[in-house]
Amino acid sequence: MLTHLTLWVLVLLFFSFFIGLEGADPVAKFIFSAFFLPVTIATTYVFIYNLIPNYLLPKRYFKFSLYAFYAFVVSAVFIIVSAFYGFVIALELEWNDSFPISKSIFYIMITIYLVVVIASAFSLLKNNFSSAAKNEELKNRILEAQLKLKEQELQYLKMQIHPHFLFNSLNTIYGLSLLNDARTPEMILQLSDLLDYILYQTSKPLVSLEDEINHIQNYISLEKKRFGEDLNVKIFTEGIDERTLIPPMLLLPFVENSFKHGRLENGKLEMVLHVILKDGKLDFRIENSVNEHSGKNSAGIGLANIKKRLALLFPGNHKLNIEKTNDRFQVALQIELNRYHGKD
Repeated sequence: MLTHLTLWVLVLLFFSFFIGLEGADPVAKFIFSAFFLPVTIATTYVFIYNLIPNYLLPKRYFKFSLYAFYAFVVSAVFIIVSAFYGFVIALELEWNDSFPISKSIFYIMITIYLVVVIASAFSLLKNNFSSAAKNEELKNRILEAQLKLKEQELQYLKMQIHPHFLFNSLNTIYGLSLLNDARTPEMILQLSDLLDYILYQTSKPLVSLEDEINHIQNYISLEKKRFGEDLNVKIFTEGIDERTLIPPMLLLPFVENSFKHGRLENGKLEMVLHVILKDGKLDFRIENSVNEHSGKNSAGIGLANIKKRLALLFPGNHKLNIEKTNDRFQVALQIELNRYHGKD
């Protein structure tokens, strides 16, 4: 309220200087100018509180133009009336033939409408800043909600992976224990190392690629004790160093999936694994043997969860290709690690 009052006092002083009566004393100038203040205030408030928010901002341009024209016509009539009465009152206060009305009515209208236009422009600017601030706040809230949703979904997918992995490993140990196999204690120890990785390492946002590969080798060693001579696994790595970080349990589920859905071919389960790191790009490929009766959906729910996790972690930064032939199941994954800045 005080701000508005101050502004209109300044406008009144502006009018006294530019459209006041020349040769008149300051009081006569002030009174003459004061007659134009009500129509200026009314026209300004009509624009900034009615026409702009209700018609211009909602892009109802035709109605805005029509009502703005009406406002200018009505205000022009009141400006003419105000000029007449202001001149009469000023003359009655102090008669002096030396000061006729010094400004044309057109000049007075231009001055008044200049105030209206400036006030409307400030109103539009304020609305733009307010809208931008609200949009930025809304954008931040949406991003925050998406981040929380992403974190929750990633945790959910991890929880799905862990029981799946443990079930397969425990099932292997159970099978050997029924045979009283002497390798059972060693397998339990290896499983404990894997459990340590699952329970503690996967709570971290990132682990070294080297650690992930080591636990893959540990898992394969665990499976070798179950398959014995029936398992033939070849592992090729290149460019791996301990400084390269990835989300935990990123590659291990692919290996688990190959064991779960792989099929013996000529009495053996064949598997070939490639992990190559070059120029910040991770190239991971795994291939295992299947038989022609294994079915199209041999990938199961495991790969479906992995796809969701990759989409959340590396949106637009990865390529996953899965192919199945009569005797081979192949997975090829490429990830631009140098473009990854997220957290698992």
